[in-house]
Amino acid sequence: MMLDDGLVFAGDSRTNAGVDSISTYRKLHIFENPGERLIVVLSAGNLATTQSVVSQLDEGLEGAPEESLFSVETMYGAAKMTGKALREVTAADSPYALTQDADVSASFIVGGQIKGRRMRLFQIYSAGNFIEATEDTPYLQIGETKYGKPILERVMDKKMGLMDAAKCAIVSLDSTIRSNISVAPPLDILVYRKDTCRVAVYQRLADEDRYLNLISNQWGEGLRRLYEELPNPTWGDEIS
Repeated sequence: MMLDDGLVFAGDSRTNAGVDSISTYRKLHIFENPGERLIVVLSAGNLATTQSVVSQLDEGLEGAPEESLFSVETMYGAAKMTGKALREVTAADSPYALTQDADVSASFIVGGQIKGRRMRLFQIYSAGNFIEATEDTPYLQIGETKYGKPILERVMDKKMGLMDAAKCAIVSLDSTIRSNISVAPPLDILVYRKDTCRVAVYQRLADEDRYLNLISNQWGEGLRRLYEELPNPTWGDEIS
């Protein structure tokens, strides 16, 4: 989420290859040189693909070890580098994956700020191309998006405070968790304050986390109360 005051990133950590093969892997990756740069990468899709791409972004691209997210000069360059790494990994793995009927596609969100440059947020598609968040669309989603999108569309505003936005992100993820078994805690939440080039807040919320359960329960109860307060259709009075 891109706000006037900074950025908020949130992701779950469930990876599954079927109902009997469920694992926990971190999907939020931090590339930080405090005071000089903070770049955050969120990943979704094939785990082998995302891990390989993130390793290249950290250690250097294939054949160009000097090119990493610690050396890139702009956030646009960071998005472009991520797309390039993704294309290289999928091109290398796809011929072998096809023989196993495996889907190696993945997608990423890349955001942050490099000192002297403006804060930016990008979504990288499986083909390696990307779009940027704007004032009209100040949030981006990857992975399972449909269940958590309504709360973002109705509540999220770029002028809202950073912790208010973090709460909104948690509610969005909780709505997805309630509806889709492929999304689950622990949840990773990162808050970035504009022009600081360092992490402001990083929090991991496990399944038993008190705040996560408080938000989940109060949100559900609030929706039920609101539903009960809504008027019934007037065109059904004869059967009410």
